[in-house]
Amino acid sequence: MKQFLLWLFLALVLVSCARVGSPIGGGKDTIPPKMVGSNIDTTRINVPRDLKELRIDFDEYITLKDINKNLIISPPIKYTKIIPSSMGNKYLQIQWKDTLQANTTYNFNFGNSVVDLNESNPLPYFNFAFSTGDKIDDLFISGTISDALGNEKNSEGKDRNLVIGLYQVKDTMNYRQKPYYITKADPDGYFELNYLTPGKYKIIGFDDENNNSIYDLGKESVAFQKQEINLESSISGMKLKIFPSKKAIKYKEMAISTGGVLMTFEGNPDKVIVKAVGDKPSDYKVTHKLRSDSVKIWFDAGKENIGVAVSENLKFSYDTGTKQDTVSIFYKKPAKEDMTVSNPFSNELAPGSDFRFASNYIITKIQPENWKLESDSISQNFTAKISELDSTQVIVKSNFVVGKKYKLTVPKNTVISFYNRLSESVRFDFEAAKPEEFGSFTVNLVNKPEHNFWIQLLNDKSEPVYQKFSNESLIKFINLKPASYKLRILVDNNDNGFWDSSDFATETLSEDVYLYKKAGDKDIMTKINIRPMWEINENWDLTKEEQSVN
Repeated sequence: MKQFLLWLFLALVLVSCARVGSPIGGGKDTIPPKMVGSNIDTTRINVPRDLKELRIDFDEYITLKDINKNLIISPPIKYTKIIPSSMGNKYLQIQWKDTLQANTTYNFNFGNSVVDLNESNPLPYFNFAFSTGDKIDDLFISGTISDALGNEKNSEGKDRNLVIGLYQVKDTMNYRQKPYYITKADPDGYFELNYLTPGKYKIIGFDDENNNSIYDLGKESVAFQKQEINLESSISGMKLKIFPSKKAIKYKEMAISTGGVLMTFEGNPDKVIVKAVGDKPSDYKVTHKLRSDSVKIWFDAGKENIGVAVSENLKFSYDTGTKQDTVSIFYKKPAKEDMTVSNPFSNELAPGSDFRFASNYIITKIQPENWKLESDSISQNFTAKISELDSTQVIVKSNFVVGKKYKLTVPKNTVISFYNRLSESVRFDFEAAKPEEFGSFTVNLVNKPEHNFWIQLLNDKSEPVYQKFSNESLIKFINLKPASYKLRILVDNNDNGFWDSSDFATETLSEDVYLYKKAGDKDIMTKINIRPMWEINENWDLTKEEQSVN
């Protein structure tokens, strides 16, 4: 028994000694791995074209972190195997089946994926280059890439994965292939394209949301230059700006919605003509805002007995001007389709502003003569109208006195839509806030744009909270809620009433954008801190601002 325990103890000791791990005691290891050799000659030139693998040796055990997201090979090589995967090794090995191109410099950019096994210390921005010719090309392009609109996250609220690529200029440009040279920007937006050969190129930057190293037209934000790059010497300090990508107009889906069905599109069509195909619905209305992605088809399902007992197949045709089709939906009338109104804004009314409430239906008619506005149990005079900008909203005007509390009673059946009426009486309670609870901001624009523009105060999510459409030099925002804002200008260069982003498919550049940045804030938009009773005044010389263009 004692002999068995002795052998067991020795076996455990041997297993423990064989493990790769951190030594006991001492300070934490902060030194990244160091490359000590490779299977390619140290000169890294005249590498045989039939080479099928790259092996790089290190001075300690390593692993590869997020290698599929980080590794970029230029020109592209489709590798078939990579070591290590999850377990540690003192080398990494990449295998492929492709035959290498003649007289070509290949660059393996590992980003920060090579880390030591014990403490995950990264070998920062690790590159390995070799050439099948008699020299390694050493030209480079460096610069920064950033969001032209000041958005810090992508449309889904995720961190950006900014990729920059070069395509060789040819008679036919195929952007559905990976760029000939490609790299990724670091978290600060800095990028380097290294080991480039002289030639003519088109540069493109994009937010590679699906990590396929290819720009997905209409889906990912993009930066590009119309002019080609004639690369004869290295370029530094290039600045690229990514813009939302213009989407091609495309039907997406149709879904059951309160009061009817909702048809949605990509590409924000200017106009959509929709017609019912068949006997039902026989009476319907179609609403669509210019450049909206949604088309609402309203009808009275109960009156026409549509989908009341069982689902019915409804068909509608649509015409966007570039695309026509017929689509269908199996419609079942929702159990509740009541028209409701609510206050989605605020119970505190800023001085000098109107009270608003909204409905889940388009509002076609109101009967304010039956409403009652009271303060301290005393009736108040008021007027009300349907908003011209949003017909789901009602604007109520009165001589609201600061500090006073109000209640507005809206009886049932006094807010009317196409096929419905407000089913329940509603009361809104709100207060006219005091001016000392708000701040103001005035900006004097030096060298303002020639065309009309939107000047916007943005929240931390880069969403417009306050905006004005103007062509004046002096812009004043009053009664602002205390908060931190960013300032942006979008210019309506073509005077069509919309700000138009870039269109990569037609190489159309976006309309002008200006982001307010003070010199000390580098590439970060300057925060404007609004406080109660504060009046902030700023001069903004647009000639000194870096205009956001592709």
